Amino acid sequence: MTTLGLIGSGYIGGTLARLAVDAGYDVVLSNSRGPETLRDLVDELGPRARAATALEAAQAGDLVVVSVPLKAYTAVPPEPLAGKVVLDTNNYYPQRDGQIAELDSGATTSSELLQRHLPQARVVKVFNNINFRHLRTLPRPAGAADRSALPIAGDDADAKAVATSFLDQIGYDAVDVGPLAEGRRYEPGTPAYGVIYSADPTDWEHEAPAGSEKVRQALAAADSAA
Repeated sequence: MTTLGLIGSGYIGGTLARLAVDAGYDVVLSNSRGPETLRDLVDELGPRARAATALEAAQAGDLVVVSVPLKAYTAVPPEPLAGKVVLDTNNYYPQRDGQIAELDSGATTSSELLQRHLPQARVVKVFNNINFRHLRTLPRPAGAADRSALPIAGDDADAKAVATSFLDQIGYDAVDVGPLAEGRRYEPGTPAYGVIYSADPTDWEHEAPAGSEKVRQALAAADSAA
């Protein structure tokens, strides 16, 4: 896979674009405001990057990142994502997204909502539990003692293998949490969300590596608290 499509190019999407270009990927960026608003980011990223519409980014990407507010997930175009691996970076924030009864009750998760909207895509939940600053500064080469890991969840084993390979290319290990429903174990309010990559829980400006074992312990703590 050589091209990463991005539907949403904010803090997380823009950071992933930078990491992907550094790893040798071509990137096609989009946002809700139009390609012309991404000119500065494209100029910064160089010749491997171009701006497009969300539809064009979905069509161009061998692998596609969806990084839009949850309240906008139904605007993601389903048809061009059929058969593709989609990396979902989103979380449910009621203060931003409004109340969603299915999520409030625990009947489903935000990534399962996206999977339902994209029935022919293969959704993997990843990048939702790390601050964009830490995501940018924590990549390490494979085998490094201080390499960090990110949890992934998905209903398709091959899709999770693709996600694991992409993580490896941009400098991270993966911890497979299980099906999409298990993504709740690293959503906001859980021990695996955000703070495990921070040197100081009260100051997210400074990162700290979190390897696979630390991530697994945080996920287990979420199980214990459930």
